[in-house]
Amino acid sequence: MATLPAPADGATYVLYATGGADLTGLWRLTPGKAPQQVAALPANGLPNGLALDRHLKRLCITDSVLGTVWTVPLPGGRPTAWSTAPELASTGFLGANGAKVHDGALWVSNLDKGTLLRIPIRHGNRAGVPQVKATGLAGIDDFAFTGRGNEVLATLNGPNKVVRIQPNGTHTTVPDAGDGLQNPTSVALRGKEVYVLSAAYSTAKDPNLLRARLHGLLGSGRQ
Repeated sequence: MATLPAPADGATYVLYATGGADLTGLWRLTPGKAPQQVAALPANGLPNGLALDRHLKRLCITDSVLGTVWTVPLPGGRPTAWSTAPELASTGFLGANGAKVHDGALWVSNLDKGTLLRIPIRHGNRAGVPQVKATGLAGIDDFAFTGRGNEVLATLNGPNKVVRIQPNGTHTTVPDAGDGLQNPTSVALRGKEVYVLSAAYSTAKDPNLLRARLHGLLGSGRQ
């Protein structure tokens, strides 16, 4: 699976995990050209979350199996293991998952541990010590910032819901299974519109795309 950043230089970047060393990695899709692998990643891992760091002109990649954040220059090249902090590790299934660059840091979700982390981006492209910003988020997958500071909307895969996470770490449910969510895996904002993709991994009933108005979601929070 992959989370797509905004296009850069007319290209879209995607992650491809095949279990084989020849194809697993970061790929660039450019209109009118064949797909190009720009960085190989470990075949025994699972590249999952992808975030664009515009300031440093690089891509940040979470590996859910190896508990690693990789960085790759936009033109491509050898990946750098930017962080292997214990907070990124799994407890048996999947660890580091979603990724976003925001407010001088890389934010990462950990699905197994149910946490949302903030990893400061230090001088010289060094990773700071991860800060746990929210806990109790069982099955957290992808997430997006609402545009209101550090407020976040996050998908919880197994519980079939999206939660609104406040800067102090408290969270409330917004849409859930009653609204049609079936193992939601990703969330994106475009203006005032929110899009939530349900993969129906375990329910096997109704993969779907939910669209909602942001102000409507933020006004519908419930415990």
